[in-house]
Parts: sequence; C-alpha cells; structure tokens
Amino acid sequence: MTASTMQAHSTPAPASAAQAAPKATASWRGWLAQRPSAFTLALIVLVCLGVGAINPGFFQLPVLFDIVRACTVLGLFALGVLIVLAAGGIDVSFAAVAALTMYSITKLVLNYFPEAPIALLLAAGAVSGAVLGVFNGLLVHWLKAPSLIVTIGTQYLYRGILLTFVGTVFFMNVPAPMDAFGKLALWRFDTAQGLHVVLPATVLVLAGAAVLTWWLLNRTLIGRAVYAIGGSLAIAERLGYNLRTVHIFVFMYAGFLSGLAGIVHVSSTRLANPFDLVGNELDVIAAVILGGARITGGSGTVGGTLLGVVLVTLINNVLILAGVPSTWQKVIIGAFILVAGACFAIRKQG
Repeated sequence: MTASTMQAHSTPAPASAAQAAPKATASWRGWLAQRPSAFTLALIVLVCLGVGAINPGFFQLPVLFDIVRACTVLGLFALGVLIVLAAGGIDVSFAAVAALTMYSITKLVLNYFPEAPIALLLAAGAVSGAVLGVFNGLLVHWLKAPSLIVTIGTQYLYRGILLTFVGTVFFMNVPAPMDAFGKLALWRFDTAQGLHVVLPATVLVLAGAAVLTWWLLNRTLIGRAVYAIGGSLAIAERLGYNLRTVHIFVFMYAGFLSGLAGIVHVSSTRLANPFDLVGNELDVIAAVILGGARITGGSGTVGGTLLGVVLVTLINNVLILAGVPSTWQKVIIGAFILVAGACFAIRKQG
C-alpha cells in the first residue's frame, strides 16, 4: 500500500472526530434547553459543597431548617412573579402589596378582632392582595403600557397609602392567632448542644402555593393562555385568547400570593413593621430568572423557581458561614445571573 493510498484511507478519521465534537456540543445544548433548572441545581450543589468544605457545621439539620424558613416568604413572592413573567410581564409592586396588606390587617385585627382565627386572617390577606393585584392588571390592560412602568407606579402608590393613611408605628405584639401560627411547629427537637430547633408550620403555606401554581400552569386552560401570551402576544390574539382576562388573572394571582406572604411574614417575625419587605424585589426576580424563566415570557417552571429561591437564600444566609463578607452577596448573585444568562443564550443558539 502506497503512502498516497494510506493517506486516502486515513482522511475520514479526523473528519469524523471533528463532526463528533459539534454533535456532542449540540447534544449538551439540547439537554440544557430541556432542563434549564439543572444549571441552578448545579450551582446549589457547588455552593453547598464550597460552604460545607470550609465550615463542616453547614451540613446540620438546624441549618437546613433555617434555610427552609428563610425560603418561605421569598418563595411565595417568587411564585407570583413567575406567573407574571411567564405571561410576558413583570411585577415589582408585590412587596408593597404585601406590606400594605399585612400591616393593615394586623392593625385592624388588633383594634377590633383580636381573636380572629388564623385561617380567616390568611384568607383576608390573600383576598386583599388579590384585589390590589386586579387593580394592577386592569391598569396594565387599559393603559397598554409596559407592566414594569405600571407596577413601579402602583408600588409607590401602595407604599404612600400605607405610610400616609394606615400608620408607621411598629406593632411589637401581634394578634394571638398570628403569634400562635408563627410558633406552630411541624417538627421540633433539642440538639446535643442544647439548641432548640424548629421546622415551622408556615412552610406548609409555601408548599400549598407551589402545588396550586403548578396545577394552574400545567393543568388548566388559563395556564396554557399564560404561556401562549408570554410566547407571542400576536399569535395568542389570533388563537382567540382573551388578553384582558389573562392580564387580570396573572396580576391577581401575584397579589394573592403577596397577601399570603405578608401574613406569613408577620406571623414568623411576630412583628408588624410597615417598612419591612420593601427592597426584596430584585432578590425575588433574580431567583425566578435563575430558576430558568425568561424575562421575555413564555417559559418558567415551579420547580426551577423554587431552586432559584433556594440558591438566592443560600447566598444571602449561609455564605457568612464560609467567611464571605455580606457585601459580596450581591456580587455573587449578579455573577450567577450573568453566567446563567450566558448559558441560556448558548442553549437558545443550540
């Protein structure tokens, strides 16, 4: 066999290897495109391993319970933002809705209905938040303005109403039913070091909200309409979806969860502070985006959103165990969002 013949026979081998690499890359992109929350899960594992390697005390049940407790209110907010983002909008008024709801209801109950049951207070918070959310939805639909601008306006409106007409005094003693709900435990025990550890029952509210949101998005016609409108408004209109109904629904649902979050927050902290909750907006939106939802709408899952909430909570609460200064928390969240954005762009190209 001559040298030229050998070259002719050996030429296809490098070509096959060169073709295999793009196929592997395309396969990886396709896998990531189907499972965007896998990236968030990988970041969570990375953070846990990093913090645990520096401080082995991280891998203890009390720390896990603290993370779950810290996820509750943030998770309720994030589920509401998820459904608005999936419809192609954005809501930054949820913290103001929660603050107005929780403080007004606490003040009303303290003055007139001190023995009202917690179930009634949760329902009152949810309904009050939903009413404020409907107002957001109507404004977004009537004004035909970007929901970001509308909800910035209503955020200031709700905050102004709260501080001007409702009150600015802290309530250090919340109503007895709220206090009892905040102390209610699913599981409690004492560690060998004498530490009293509690898994609060308030996490059930987040669990119920997650199941309800998943069901709405995946098993109902309104859930299909949310994704359809978020994917393409023009196509959704041609398909006959009622835009007004969807706009009102998504903002009403975000308000509904915000009202619940407000009552849960007061019960957990046993303090009604009208200045609480405001300032968490970017953390919540970051959690939803890290969970795989696109800011342009049409995507996002409940599971991914909860993973994003866990990741942001980890960064905000446990990095100090690894000796990372609190001032670096925002830097790390921002870096993760940029990395996630790059990965999502790659998956889109794939």
